Amino acid sequence: MNTLPQLQPFDVHNQKLESNVHPRDWQNPTPDGTYNMVVIGGGTAGLVTAAGAAGLGAKVALIERDLLGGDCLNVGCVPSKAIIAAARLAARVRDAAEFGVNVPAGVTMDFGKAMERMRKLRADISPHDSAARFRGLGIDLYLGEGKFIDANTIGVDGQQLKFKKACIATGARASAPPIPGLDEVDYLTNETLFSLTELPKRFGIIGAGPIGCEMAQSFARFGSEVFLVESSEGILPREDPDAARIVQESLARDGVKILCCGKELRLSNADEGKVRLKVDSVGRSYDEVVDKLLVAVGRAPNVEGLGLEIAGVEFTKQGVVVNDRQQTTNPGIYAAGDICSPYQFTHAADFMARNVLRNALFMGRAKTSSMVIPWATYTEPEIAHVGLYEKDANDKGIEIDTFTQPLSGVDRAILSGETEGFVRVHVEKGTDKLVGATVVGANAGDMICELTLAMTNGLGLGKIANTIHPYPTVAEAIRKVGDLYNKTRLTPGVRKLMSTWLAWSRR
Repeated sequence: MNTLPQLQPFDVHNQKLESNVHPRDWQNPTPDGTYNMVVIGGGTAGLVTAAGAAGLGAKVALIERDLLGGDCLNVGCVPSKAIIAAARLAARVRDAAEFGVNVPAGVTMDFGKAMERMRKLRADISPHDSAARFRGLGIDLYLGEGKFIDANTIGVDGQQLKFKKACIATGARASAPPIPGLDEVDYLTNETLFSLTELPKRFGIIGAGPIGCEMAQSFARFGSEVFLVESSEGILPREDPDAARIVQESLARDGVKILCCGKELRLSNADEGKVRLKVDSVGRSYDEVVDKLLVAVGRAPNVEGLGLEIAGVEFTKQGVVVNDRQQTTNPGIYAAGDICSPYQFTHAADFMARNVLRNALFMGRAKTSSMVIPWATYTEPEIAHVGLYEKDANDKGIEIDTFTQPLSGVDRAILSGETEGFVRVHVEKGTDKLVGATVVGANAGDMICELTLAMTNGLGLGKIANTIHPYPTVAEAIRKVGDLYNKTRLTPGVRKLMSTWLAWSRR
């Protein structure tokens, strides 16, 4: 195995990572009989499926061609959040004077050290996804290319694995859009970004979705001059517009140059391996040379080379086609994770894998459509969401009432200097039944969990209002939204009745 781009630089930390998630001396086992479950793909969905099936007593095989842990461990959630943590700390120190903390020498950033910390922490986390761990769980782990030979057989490394059930969990990869000149220049994706060892002085980012925004803010805080290009009117176009606007203002304060409504984007090579970026934005033309370019838009499912046609598994450009129980067009083969899901999140892949276990091994009827899936973007402030947006509700013809609690009215947020943001909850009109929620603020990704719990278990805003929250906490904002709902129950008629009763009780 040649050293993958994800493992550069091949220092002691990445050597440790490789030894855990794709050991070079690994010897594939020899198949012995039919497997209850064969899983292709060792990312989150595949690992959860394999570990869960083995824990339930199934005979399991797991196939991975690259690095166990998939995108999340190697080029996604884990490395990005380590970088974000370093950037946030740099911003805290930069802004410390506001709290009376003086830093006489100012803030200096050792980017190489921050990236080394990321590589160390990623390697430290990797034993959880390691080859040794899954062998210890009784799973037959095969490192190599898996391909269907027929409807119930998969070939790998010259061996044939017979199965009763199989799960395709091969995920997705970065796939750049058709931008003029892109094929002629060197550019980064999430699969190569985390191999940087030197901070780009000028950094171009195409795509203002979650990855683009998170990295734009982080690299600006590290000291890069960042140009963030987005074709739509603003950043995070899928989010609540008010929420996205708050984050956009925060990125701008951090120095990110946001080129929204980017038109006529053209790329070309510049001197010394740099990239020239030309784009029209809001009536102005930009011609900028950047040291590095990150393309943070576009994903493609990993369906190639799997022999899906031979196995009778239908697929499209969007991925493997599954029904609501994650069953493919071959009844014995299921799929989970980014290969088949519009929700490309680690936690969604995890719970889709749990559905596969129920449905494939125990004739369950768990439905993907029943899953309540929250998500978060880890900018500062964070945005987290669950359920329907207001636009979704309108499109579905669902009448809603909306309640919004600004963090500027929450004591803990005021005291912490983190008043940007709000908690916004949509309920079915005239009821307290939650249909969607957005949280913008520090630790919004944690705060959305309470609202997700309520939606999953049918708890209304009234019950949230009656739940005591510690004071002072930012999460008290959620309880305050419940109070806003309760105030709507005090109609003029109810108020008149209560006033009459209280007047009578004074006699």
